[in-house]
Amino acid sequence: MSADRSRNSKGRQRSAARTRGETHRSAQAPGERRRRTDPARTAAYDVLRQVDGSDAYANLVLPPLLRERRITGRDAAFATELAYGTLRLRGRYDAILARCVTRPLDQLDPEVLDVLRLGTHQLLGMRVPSHAAVSETVALARDRVGAGPAQMVNAVLRAVGRTPLEDWLSLLTEEAPDAVTALATTGSHPVWIARALREALAGHGRSPDEIADLLDADNAAPRVTLVARPGLAGPEVLREQAHDADVRLEAGRWAPTALVLAGGSDPAALPAVADARAGVQDEGSQLVTLALAGAPLDGPDARWLDLCAGPGGKAALLAALAGERGATLVANEVQPHRARLVERALRAVPGDVVERVRTGDGREVGAEEPAAYDRVLVDAPCTGLGALRRRPESRWRRTPADLGTLTVLQRELLGSALDAVRPGGVVAYVTCSPHLAETRLVVDDVLRRRDDAERIDARSALRGALVPGADIDLGADDGGAHGLDVQLWPHVHGTDAMHVTLLRRLR
Repeated sequence: MSADRSRNSKGRQRSAARTRGETHRSAQAPGERRRRTDPARTAAYDVLRQVDGSDAYANLVLPPLLRERRITGRDAAFATELAYGTLRLRGRYDAILARCVTRPLDQLDPEVLDVLRLGTHQLLGMRVPSHAAVSETVALARDRVGAGPAQMVNAVLRAVGRTPLEDWLSLLTEEAPDAVTALATTGSHPVWIARALREALAGHGRSPDEIADLLDADNAAPRVTLVARPGLAGPEVLREQAHDADVRLEAGRWAPTALVLAGGSDPAALPAVADARAGVQDEGSQLVTLALAGAPLDGPDARWLDLCAGPGGKAALLAALAGERGATLVANEVQPHRARLVERALRAVPGDVVERVRTGDGREVGAEEPAAYDRVLVDAPCTGLGALRRRPESRWRRTPADLGTLTVLQRELLGSALDAVRPGGVVAYVTCSPHLAETRLVVDDVLRRRDDAERIDARSALRGALVPGADIDLGADDGGAHGLDVQLWPHVHGTDAMHVTLLRRLR
């Protein structure tokens, strides 16, 4: 009688493959098996490597990478949260990893450290089951950095995952030398930035105790806000197009030009956005632009200037507003490639409204065209500390030394703008930073050196631009000149931390 080939010598059932005689094994050792991870995690890793290795910005790297690899839907959303969330919370995660790795983090290969950060975010910052977070990250490590480091990644992530996030945060707080350092570490900001933001809150009329809420707001993913450029595409046009494209829009909180994109919809699905009659623009950015356009003038209102126009969002809104009033706009940008972005942003504006897109140094415009403009916008280059929720990698690149160079440039640009505006005309000094050295101190220093300009009420101008019935909290008014300025905040207004001071040329 022949033996039953479906059972082995111990009487146990053989697998179907062994029954067929297919007894070969994988040529890979156990540590080499399943080398590849899923496309979403690989995409997030590649974004982190470009951000670190090439000083790239995640918001410019990730979207084309997702399109190129055809990553869509839930996978695209997962990759986006994994990449941005890891970048935002890198400081917190590094402090945790430092307690789980046996050598200083700066002695790890950067590729390995990025893998560990991605795994830690899945364990502590996302709703990913622990076993999946560890196993998938180990697979990513095997795929990108090798089997040896993957074993270390496995051990470290298991150590991270044994402690809940709340306990990690308590430990980091207890070990910090002071309260601001504790908030900076748990809130994932460099300590110098946390201190500067706390000082800015107090300096702009708010309680310094709001710093924890501000840091939390910086770590929350911002919603996409659209601008309906007046005279080109009103909000009702965008709503109709959104309905046709099955995209949900909500009214903005403050600006009549603002609409908020709900969910993960692609704004380019709306024809008005695709052809530049509308665009993507933070609501705070819209408000400071509207404040300049609404400021009272003495005399004519025919010629406007955007002194630092790239990449073109504020210029496009200014041009649309100018067109409605019969005014014209000159857009100046020092960098040729950014000037081309300005031209693209302005392509829907009638040609008789845009006088020209000028490529040149904004510091020279005042001398070249003295008293030539009625309204001038100075959207000055700055540290960008007000937009850390949108560009999370910026917080790890900026240093206090950057302020010296930037504030000199900001003073020179503001001086040029005041020379370029005519007597009775208005200049808006705008930064996407609340840092006192880039806001109040720049304006104070420029005004101390000249007697032909004065602050005017930016708060009234901004309030006049709000949607009817909106009641905006602009902080305490100190009763002095600084109480005329506007400082917006992510945790209060849901916008970037835009600053605007309005100045009138006297003679």
